[in-house]
Amino acid sequence: MMSMAAPIGRSIKSSSDLDATEAAFTPKTKMVWIETPTNPLLKVVDIAAVARIGKARGAIVCVDNTFATPVLQNPLSLGADIVSHSCTKYIGGHSDVIGGVLITNSDELGERLHYIQNAVGAISAPWDCFLLLRSTKTLHVRVQRHCENAAKIADFLAQQSQIERVIYPGRTDHPQHEVAKKQMRGGYGGMITATLKGGLPAARNFLERVQLFSLAESLGGVESLIEHPAIMTHASIDKPLREALGISDGLVRFSVGIEDVDDLIADIAEALG
Repeated sequence: MMSMAAPIGRSIKSSSDLDATEAAFTPKTKMVWIETPTNPLLKVVDIAAVARIGKARGAIVCVDNTFATPVLQNPLSLGADIVSHSCTKYIGGHSDVIGGVLITNSDELGERLHYIQNAVGAISAPWDCFLLLRSTKTLHVRVQRHCENAAKIADFLAQQSQIERVIYPGRTDHPQHEVAKKQMRGGYGGMITATLKGGLPAARNFLERVQLFSLAESLGGVESLIEHPAIMTHASIDKPLREALGISDGLVRFSVGIEDVDDLIADIAEALG
């Protein structure tokens, strides 16, 4: 999504639509903010293309890279000015620390961000810094396992009669698969979205039956999580808008962990029953 602070900003349904992204600019637009892959529909945005559009209009381009992690995607090398990560997720990786980071390769932006950080006091505690530094040592290994597990589970889900649709950037049926191939390397992440036939009752029954996937809103940890966007993370969005965005009542989001993939698949199969 592209958004700027009201009242001078506009948001668009999907920044994977480059024409819509360009049309959303106003004379007052100062920043383009995109997320790729997006949450929870895993749309993939062409970072290099958006960066070219933004720079042609004199706007700063920021990318939320949380789902991809630095292991799979490097927006700064694709033209972005600032990269954002929720370190609580994959970078932390163990569901035991809360944090965030903004990264830039611009000296000017770096000085501005440092000034704001110093003035506001957004400084992590020493223990939190220790936990995050600890986790960076295993990030590449964890991400590799997340990707391997997610790819196998996505293919399994796509073969199940109870599943209406599977969304995973690594599958060739993903609408932006070619973009993902171009800008992601080594895998396509550990997040999967799937729509169950039967709407909310079917989704609720499935969520109640899984055993290894814990029902929780977070993501990116070593343990597998599952959640229902319509009644959890995106419940504050009015239903007509949710449905217009593609977040149906049958939609569930998997954060695939690093457990044995055969155990995870067996858990899903049993829950689908």
